[in-house]
Amino acid sequence: MARFIFITGGVVSSLGKGLMAASLGALLQARGYKVRIRKFDPYLNVDPGTMSPYQHGEVYVTDDGAETDLDLGHYERFTGVPGRQADNITSGRIYQQIIAKERRGDYLGATVQVIPHVTDAIKEFARTDTDDVDFVLCEIGGTVGDIESLPFMEAIRQLRNDLGRNNSIFVHVTLVPYIAAAGELKTKPTQHSVRDLTSLGIQPDVLVCRCERPLPDGERAKIALFCNVPKEAVIPALDARSIYDVPVQYHAEGLDMAVLNAFGVDVGPAPHLGRWTDIMDRLTNPEGEVTIGVVGKYVGLADAYKSLNEALVHGGIANRVKVNIQWLDAELFEQDDSDIAAYLEPMHGILVPGGFGERGSEGKIAAVRFARERQAPFFGICLGMQMACIEGARNTAGIANASTTEFGPTDEPVVGLIEEWMTADGLQKREAGGDLGGTMRLGAYEAVLDGNSHVSAIYGATDISERHRHRYEVNVHYREPLEKGGLIFSGMSPDGALPEIIERPDHPWFVGVQFHPELKSKPFDPHPLFKSFIEAAVKQSRLV
Repeated sequence: MARFIFITGGVVSSLGKGLMAASLGALLQARGYKVRIRKFDPYLNVDPGTMSPYQHGEVYVTDDGAETDLDLGHYERFTGVPGRQADNITSGRIYQQIIAKERRGDYLGATVQVIPHVTDAIKEFARTDTDDVDFVLCEIGGTVGDIESLPFMEAIRQLRNDLGRNNSIFVHVTLVPYIAAAGELKTKPTQHSVRDLTSLGIQPDVLVCRCERPLPDGERAKIALFCNVPKEAVIPALDARSIYDVPVQYHAEGLDMAVLNAFGVDVGPAPHLGRWTDIMDRLTNPEGEVTIGVVGKYVGLADAYKSLNEALVHGGIANRVKVNIQWLDAELFEQDDSDIAAYLEPMHGILVPGGFGERGSEGKIAAVRFARERQAPFFGICLGMQMACIEGARNTAGIANASTTEFGPTDEPVVGLIEEWMTADGLQKREAGGDLGGTMRLGAYEAVLDGNSHVSAIYGATDISERHRHRYEVNVHYREPLEKGGLIFSGMSPDGALPEIIERPDHPWFVGVQFHPELKSKPFDPHPLFKSFIEAAVKQSRLV
């Protein structure tokens, strides 16, 4: 039977519950246990798929096509366990399922209530598909006291009784702020947070205290006394040099031992943390550095490109170099007086990421042209690949009016919704849904690579599977003129209908992909495309 660890947060958001859960999962794995991590999101959206990146950050996509919270990216990067639809639930989806049952008459006329119907649905979600793991970590989004999270708090309170005290514990992440004027750390916010939690019937077994200064033994003892936990279960959590140092740091503070002790499990030998110490050695002792210019739309918010940012770091880890990321607003390159060379010449590599909408598109196309003409390493992802195809159509294939129907009607739809250009010429017709949340190609799809291509050499394979999240596709009917212009379709869907990868053989490193390789990259297993891209940037750095 799997043991459950329920993770809550208090006082303020952004304390790092997700990173704590991911790090704890990694530590338990290092001790030989199998883990799965889940996220309960109290907001009423069915999923984050239609939420603005400015509000929510990136949407993380799993192999089975779930659009999930970005914390699932942390879970996967730290544990290597692929996320699934069953690992993220929102209040919206819970209520949607319950209302659908009520409309069908499944409740046989009974009054449908938060207790037991909503809490039962949450409990069912938590326990589904857990037979093959030793520990299930369940992170509750938001903070204690949020109205919208109350059903989840009640559900995990009930689960503690259902599972038994030997099979479930509560870990509470809270804040111990430093008041500069007083020159001391204050424990009252933690005490109040725990008091609110216990008022809901939940007594934490382990406290993780986020603080910017070391937590003295006296304060640890005080927190333990007032919050009714052992002193050894009060775990300081200071800022780390890197998120990849967090597992080692938490182990040094005794987090994994406190959790196992709370379960009454023998701690056993020390965990094997060699992969994490090697990662930190590569990060802290680089043999060089490169600068990558990311020309995008959401450059003011790092969380909008969280997985991309980390995948670039992973490419640096693989090449033992520091990666400096320069975020560049694509609209900068659309101004009449803009000097694109001033921005992009110092870059050792140029990346145009995914996104939606027309804003900044001409600036992205200009960045592609600069990379092509100046022979600078270029990586286009999703929309970035589509912009590379439009740039190639306009400037190397002689199709001056090339565009995408995403931005409006066009006589030359090099990119469009599949039903706009798919004809009865033997290509398979694919269906699209009616709502915004149902019109995208989501999840893992296979692709077949040209055996003589650059990308097949990078992958070391001709058959791959990668995760997608997009509505628009490059129009395969433009393949011939694009390839005559030097832009090769080196990866296709197995049925030959959809271009998956493009490249320019006459360029040192020019690759565009329709999928999102950043979603599968990990610090201990960097994605081959990012590893190769940073390697090309290192070579470029020696030329400038």
